[in-house]
Amino acid sequence: QVQLVESGGGLVHTGGSLRLSCAASGPVFRFYIMGWYRQAPGKQRELVATLESGGDIKIPDSVKGRFTISRDNAHNTVSLQMNTLKPEETAVYFCNARLLGSPSGSLDDYWGQGTQVTVSS
Repeated sequence: QVQLVESGGGLVHTGGSLRLSCAASGPVFRFYIMGWYRQAPGKQRELVATLESGGDIKIPDSVKGRFTISRDNAHNTVSLQMNTLKPEETAVYFCNARLLGSPSGSLDDYWGQGTQVTVSS
């Protein structure tokens, strides 16, 4: 199984930046789709960005142009650079690893504990 540990969350003012990092351990990292999701109080978890080992990136319009996802297969890490943060983006940010070809919610869909990002107005 995969174990994920996030870091880098914190408190920033509107317009500030944070860089989140996720360290993965377990099976071969390059076979997993890595991603970041966030969940605000009272809201459903939503996609922030995903990045396959081959470079396929998915970023929703809400963060496009401000957030950048990257991964380092050699060190089993994935990062999320967040710029121009908005108060509505206050949420717990979760690192996700899903084995390529496995559906969401399967035993090969892993989540970290999450890291809190708070954007003050």
